[in-house]
Amino acid sequence: MHTWESITGPGSIDDLVADAHAAGYPDMTARRIHDWIAKGLLGPPRLRTRRRGSDKAEHSADQRRLLLLLLDKRQQVAHLNTLAQVPLALWLWWDGYVSTRQAQRAWVTWVGRGRRSQEVAREGALGLLEQVGHQLATETARARFVRVITELGTGKTLTVRGRAELLDAVRDVMEPESVFAASGLVRALGPAQAPVTVDAVVTRVEALCAALGRTLDGKVDDALLERARAVYRASTADYLAQRGDLAAGAGQLAGLFCEPPLQEQFDQAARQLLFTLGMHLLHRRMRPRP
Repeated sequence: MHTWESITGPGSIDDLVADAHAAGYPDMTARRIHDWIAKGLLGPPRLRTRRRGSDKAEHSADQRRLLLLLLDKRQQVAHLNTLAQVPLALWLWWDGYVSTRQAQRAWVTWVGRGRRSQEVAREGALGLLEQVGHQLATETARARFVRVITELGTGKTLTVRGRAELLDAVRDVMEPESVFAASGLVRALGPAQAPVTVDAVVTRVEALCAALGRTLDGKVDDALLERARAVYRASTADYLAQRGDLAAGAGQLAGLFCEPPLQEQFDQAARQLLFTLGMHLLHRRMRPRP
């Protein structure tokens, strides 16, 4: 069996096909590898030139290993869009494995459009509802919340009217009128240092809308993506330094601050980058002009 450790140097596209076949994936072809390069799952090869003629372009040893990782992960996912999370995670966490050019292509592939985006957006809406929904929120309020968040999660533009509906939908599930109308209290979940309020949830959704809209408009270039990565790395370092204190004061949301398994970190990397990019765009939008 061909393994990660057995790859020690660069290779041509023929070598990548041979790597896949030796690892037990006979369906991998040169044409499919070219398709994966176009989608950012793999990076483009480096051209080699000689004094006379040219050699076949080479893929780095890291890209050859990435192919084996992708082939293994492909057994667990249904769409290539989901597979794009793998190179994105490598680019987000470490330097040298995946270029920003490749990451930008993988980013567009991951965001995607159509049915897959609808499924992912609904899954995210349900997950958010589970985190912030009050036990006495009505089924009507819950259904409206999921509908609104799902629509925005598939790239719907957030208008002024749409933001008002979003605010109402979030408030109805977080602060049901039957509980909070008379008291006038504001519900805050999680640690005191970073409370999850209605406004905080709305801002999070606004950030996701901003990042999705910019991506679907084809306006997330290499520079913007690299800036989002820098912000992500800095904020992650701060978070890890405070995670213990945050978990101690998080109450029912303490589970959110546990260290997830590596597989889950891979699966969440792109979503975290999407949120970070969105927050960066919102802050830049609100920054006063000189």
